[in-house]
Amino acid sequence: MFRAVWDILRTIGTALALLVTWPFRALARLFGKAARSGGRTGRRPARARRV
Repeated sequence: MFRAVWDILRTIGTALALLVTWPFRALARLFGKAARSGGRTGRRPARARRV
């Protein structure tokens, strides 16, 4: 009996956590892509060679 109640509460808690954190994850992903693609090619600059 207690196990069934615990499983229901855990399922509700998981769904609630997903609903609360989803907008923040979406914003973080959006701003992360914007920061990475801000006019950069994503390649490391070539090293200057010593002569």
